[in-house]
Amino acid sequence: MAKSRMIRHGSRLVALSTASLGLAAAMAVPAAAEDGPTREQLIADCASGEGKCTFNEPTLGKAFLGDFRQVSNSLYNCSTSDATQSMGWSDTVGSTDSAGVSVTAGGKIAGLIDLSVTATYSHTWSSSHTENSSLNMTVKPGEVGWISRAQVMQTVSGTWQTHYDSPKWDHYYWFVPDTVTGPAPNGTDGQSNAVTVKTRKMTTAEKNSCSAEAKKGQAFVVKR
Repeated sequence: MAKSRMIRHGSRLVALSTASLGLAAAMAVPAAAEDGPTREQLIADCASGEGKCTFNEPTLGKAFLGDFRQVSNSLYNCSTSDATQSMGWSDTVGSTDSAGVSVTAGGKIAGLIDLSVTATYSHTWSSSHTENSSLNMTVKPGEVGWISRAQVMQTVSGTWQTHYDSPKWDHYYWFVPDTVTGPAPNGTDGQSNAVTVKTRKMTTAEKNSCSAEAKKGQAFVVKR
């Protein structure tokens, strides 16, 4: 986020003397963009606790189904008939902010977002979701199969308010907008998590490797 897009505010009220009024006026003037902090610095201060931060006015976006990704080992069918096997899978989906930075589960940033969302929408927000199970999969000869999964995702947008006990970059308060994308409960806005078996033809190199394994008596090979 460009520094010029940040909203800057001045300091606390001071005693009403001629000198103090001049000081307050000077501190209330927004700092030049080049003199202010970067977005990363403000978020880091929120995470460390140096800045007393809140995530204000959270707005939940409409849920959507995220991208499919492989969540199991791969099954190489080196035989001349269909191969069927039960495959276990596990998937952990995290959250990222508008700069693509991971929002760590259990961290201060995640906790502040959850606190704000809970207060506004009366339900908790989670920065991470883990799920695992098993699935029977059938792979045709000369093909590779694996299990893929897609997680229901949702954005939450708001504004970070950072308050310092002493002026930092010449101000007590700084504000920065942010959007975090993370996992949403299954069924949110009618969207459902999806698990599917995917297959493709082996490459020439894979076929050659598979032939060697077949000679050892292995009908199919499981690889990560």
